[in-house]
Amino acid sequence: MRRSKKKYKRPLKMWNKQRIETEKVIMKNFGLRRKHEIWNAEALLRKFRRMARELAAKKDKEMEKILVKKMIHLGMLGDGADLDDVLGLTLENVLERRLQTMILRKGFATTPNQARQFIVHGHVVVDGKKVLYPSYIVAKKLEDKIQVDTAPATKKVAVKDVPPKIENASGE
Repeated sequence: MRRSKKKYKRPLKMWNKQRIETEKVIMKNFGLRRKHEIWNAEALLRKFRRMARELAAKKDKEMEKILVKKMIHLGMLGDGADLDDVLGLTLENVLERRLQTMILRKGFATTPNQARQFIVHGHVVVDGKKVLYPSYIVAKKLEDKIQVDTAPATKKVAVKDVPPKIENASGE
């Protein structure tokens, strides 16, 4: 069996009080379940910012355009953004693009935990495909294609052929 590697790095100082308090607030605001969800978003943000720094150093305009176009496609940047805007991204920009947050912001759910439950229980469809991951990053063009079916599922019971009653030979 192949082991997948972690997509995040843990903080160097695990018991830093200030970091713990800010993570608590972020977890509550975005309805995150575990801190490694924050660390995953931070790793994604780190990756984009590292790429932007490297491209700025190389002065490769073509690759800069590709990176900025991807960030605009994901909805993390607005139209007309440049490489400096990629460096100015924050953790909140990444967390706002999660499916869980999008469902909450669109009003399909009243709390972040309810939004998460809709997703995990399979009530959310994005562009015709069921998505079961609250951390799914929603592209800008898919925002309007999110559908939530909150109606309770009804079980269809097949009507089986009922065998005819057999009457007794005595005529009772």
